[in-house]
Amino acid sequence: MFVDEARIRVTAGNGGRGCVSFRREAYVPRGGPDGGDGGDGGSVYLVASRSCSTLSDQKYQHEYRAEHGAHGRGKTMHGRRGADLVVSVPLGTIVTEAEAGEVLTDLIHDGEQVVVARGGKGGRGNARFATAVHQAPRRAQPGQRGERRLLQLTLKLLADVGLVGLPNAGKSALLCRISAAHSKVAAYPFTTLTPHLGTVTIDELGTFVAADIPGLIEGAAAGAGLGARFLRHIQRTRLLVHVIDVSDDAGDPRAAHSVIDNELHAFDPELLRRPRVIAANKIDLPHAAHLTTLRAMCERLSLPLFPIAALTGEGVEPLVQYLARELKSVHRSEFIVPGQGSRGSR
Repeated sequence: MFVDEARIRVTAGNGGRGCVSFRREAYVPRGGPDGGDGGDGGSVYLVASRSCSTLSDQKYQHEYRAEHGAHGRGKTMHGRRGADLVVSVPLGTIVTEAEAGEVLTDLIHDGEQVVVARGGKGGRGNARFATAVHQAPRRAQPGQRGERRLLQLTLKLLADVGLVGLPNAGKSALLCRISAAHSKVAAYPFTTLTPHLGTVTIDELGTFVAADIPGLIEGAAAGAGLGARFLRHIQRTRLLVHVIDVSDDAGDPRAAHSVIDNELHAFDPELLRRPRVIAANKIDLPHAAHLTTLRAMCERLSLPLFPIAALTGEGVEPLVQYLARELKSVHRSEFIVPGQGSRGSR
């Protein structure tokens, strides 16, 4: 199950209280304060991990608590520090303070971590307060309370190439053809209900990751269909492939192109400034008229056009080769949330 949003409450451990104690031993003429300090409470960390693909764990476990610090004891024995709690989340997780709406960080690198709730400091025991003037202090500090926060987690997939288009245009079939992904492919709209990732390997050009986004319809940016929920997953992509059905049974390809362009612009105008490629799909079906129309449009807009048949593989190899070469020349933006990117360390 693909889960890209979750709200969790994290609570750090409280610090242990300091101890009030005095040394009393037989045959020891001089005693004195020997109360130990309390241990610090454990902190809660979020760490980005490649082993996680969704926020499903956080969807069903809402509370995360680190361990409290142990109390101090006599004979200047300090309390044990509370254990930290490390919570793994997928790469591309944006962490927001839910109540204040403040973005804390954007975890995009494997192993990157941030402290989201800091443990309380342990209190000092009475041995810490002894002075030449006050030699028998009878006071100790309580431990501080650990931080408690309500966090909103939002996942934005990390992919190099985003496949967009109208429902049933053939995006899932193309992803399955070029990678080992197993997206559902069927002859009806909205067969893809959640985004899918696939790794594409080109021996001489390396690898890249492609994302299949559920089909967009007119009004998707305003909430129609499934697009409003999943459009954010293409915000990190470096290149967009617009898959258009050019078979005779489909509508005017220029209208399909216009609908997708309008929705991308309404959601985030920056998306239209990304390099884009047009994949004219289903050329294994009667298509002559629509392909001619689309080719004229692409020449006018200076957009690369690749006629393909995703199901049979016809024309797919030149498209993949082009994408791999083009990605090498596109600057690798980190897509960190503006003004953020602070990384916590343990």
